[in-house]
Amino acid sequence: MMKKLFLLMITCTLIFSSCEKNNMEPEIKFETTEGTFVVKLYPETPKHRDNFVKLVDAGFYNGVLFHRVIADFMIQAGDPDSKTATKTQALGSGDVPYTIPAEIVYPKYYHKKGALAAARQGDQVNPERVSSGAQFYVVQGHTFTDQQLDSLEANNRKKLEAKLFAQLSEEKKDEVKKYRLERNQAKLDELRDSMIKVVQEKIKQNPAYKFTASQREDYKTNGGTPHLDGEYTVFGEVIKGFDVINRISKTETGKFDRPTNNIRIISAERVN
Repeated sequence: MMKKLFLLMITCTLIFSSCEKNNMEPEIKFETTEGTFVVKLYPETPKHRDNFVKLVDAGFYNGVLFHRVIADFMIQAGDPDSKTATKTQALGSGDVPYTIPAEIVYPKYYHKKGALAAARQGDQVNPERVSSGAQFYVVQGHTFTDQQLDSLEANNRKKLEAKLFAQLSEEKKDEVKKYRLERNQAKLDELRDSMIKVVQEKIKQNPAYKFTASQREDYKTNGGTPHLDGEYTVFGEVIKGFDVINRISKTETGKFDRPTNNIRIISAERVN
């Protein structure tokens, strides 16, 4: 009797653990006109995960086109207007009437091949980097050499230095204004040099511009789009059907990077 009870307890525990994992990391199967692929959603991006599952369960993506495809870069879908679009209709502006706060979990999640990420408007109009409520893209990308990655790191460092310096300048704006009114160039130079030292120390303590070992390995072997890292919310990844992603990415496109022949999501559904 005790043995049966023990086995029952183990079975219940395993079932509960499996259900919990499925809720935390749901898998979505996309059946398209080019074949089927499956994505896994990340637990660390719960707002994006739950919204995506909600739209999938509601059938939102059924019939949607991949309206923007760029070879060796990414494939994008999620515009509801694409369901009934004419062949020449410009797409990409359609969406649900809400956005999602950014959940950028970097460097853990990055733009390796197969990464699933949320589309969004650019920084100039969207400095908080909030995501589209419906539009997403899947990374195709290409491979990089160590030399190319080193060059990207150098560019990333320059951008980070400029960002930190701008933030510090904002904090010191009253001091800067005072010295300018006094026409005290010596004090301005001294302040600038001290700010540069602060920025360099911050970068030294937290070298966020550098690629991790995992990033380097992925970008050299499988490929991706590293210049997007830390800029967009990556909330999942392809786990099956990379051949379908490859096929879609190689399709012929016309104006606005729209495929000349429609590539449609026939259905999207949870598989766990």
